Amino acid sequence: MNPKRVLVAYGSKHGATAGIADEIGRTLQADGIDAVVVPAEAVTDVSVYDGVVLGGALYAGHWNGKARRCARRNAAQLRDRPVWLFSSGPVDGSAEQGDVPPVPGVARRMKKLGAREHVTFGGSMTAETPGPIARALVRQGKGGDFRNPERIRAWAHHIGTELVAAR
Repeated sequence: MNPKRVLVAYGSKHGATAGIADEIGRTLQADGIDAVVVPAEAVTDVSVYDGVVLGGALYAGHWNGKARRCARRNAAQLRDRPVWLFSSGPVDGSAEQGDVPPVPGVARRMKKLGAREHVTFGGSMTAETPGPIARALVRQGKGGDFRNPERIRAWAHHIGTELVAAR
């Protein structure tokens, strides 16, 4: 049997979403799934994949533009395979305290793509995050890394289980 192939694409300005995508990819690979992790702007053809996981960072209530453009550019092919969406964003513990509904733009994208589900994971804003807003938040003690690797891995296992069951 050939292993399932999954594309994990991410749109991120500063890398927190890339870290989540990497964790998803490593987990799927450990489950025996051929996972390829790439930036969303590099995605040109999803037809060779059995499923797609697409993530974008949240900034001021908007999903990352690179992730949105990737979804639009590949919409026809994405409708023909299982798709899961994720967001990284709250720079606080709210994503750990319960399900965070997708922002309106992501909810519309989910509907258009027929995505199976969406999960919001915590974001990361540390002293290494570039930009004046990040620096100000970190100085005020409001920064931190709120990504939960266990939660990310659990979701990736869930995706892997769904893909294998679809054989």
